[in-house]
Amino acid sequence: MHADLAAIIAPGFFSSSSVQLALVVGALVAIVAGTVGVFTVIRGQSFAGEALGDIGASGGSSAYLVGIAPLWGFVGISVAAAAVMELIGIQRARGRDLATGIVLGAGFGLAALFLYLGSTSSSTTGATVTILFGSIFQLDTSTLPLVAVFGAIALATILVIYRPLLLVSVSPELGAARRLPVRLIGSLYLLAMALAVALSAVTIGAILSTALLVGPAATALQLTRRPGRAILCAALVGIGVMWIGILLAYDSYSWPHHGWPVSFFVVTLVLIAYIASRVIPAPARKRRG
Repeated sequence: MHADLAAIIAPGFFSSSSVQLALVVGALVAIVAGTVGVFTVIRGQSFAGEALGDIGASGGSSAYLVGIAPLWGFVGISVAAAAVMELIGIQRARGRDLATGIVLGAGFGLAALFLYLGSTSSSTTGATVTILFGSIFQLDTSTLPLVAVFGAIALATILVIYRPLLLVSVSPELGAARRLPVRLIGSLYLLAMALAVALSAVTIGAILSTALLVGPAATALQLTRRPGRAILCAALVGIGVMWIGILLAYDSYSWPHHGWPVSFFVVTLVLIAYIASRVIPAPARKRRG
């Protein structure tokens, strides 16, 4: 048994402090992303999540330029972008794509500027790759408390508005008829989504962060239609793909072309999980639902 594990897990995996930090941060981020992601899929706002992830590149790159933790930049720009999207009118069906497109275009412009400035600065070597594709093995221990705090805020927000959010996500008209504060609920949800996207960007990069937000949630909703179970399933899928991705990335340092990014494995595993959930026989999916 020991020999079998040695063939799968490279020496020093569990004793490495970088790996230990990556496993903890990855699990926390997967739980937050899975919880928020279920509502992202139900509400059909995957494009908004993608936009926030891409916009996050400008926040992460600006954080590198001023010498602060990239997470602050990811969170700051994502929350600001979510606020602008809300003001433009993302709660209205016709305004969602317009608001997202406008903010996304502005975000790409800022990202291009900051990444260019970063690439010409000797103090930000490798920042572009880290921002766009993540580098979970290079996280500082000071990142863990920030991830825990921002993750707790996102989860607490979803917990507080869980029932009304579920109702307005399924039927905004019914929510309005019951005199629920649909606009406020949508704004709080966008805040939670912005935080989830920012946390995902820290682990697998800004342009791939949506994979962790949408993929496990979409997989879970293929297996069950009950929101509570879907959240639990999405969190477990997210943790699974994150931990396996970290393991494979660590093992890749002993491969001929060593040092494969964690983000590649995570995104690939998310795709495999979603395809597998789609090919499960319909009767089995019905029983799970």
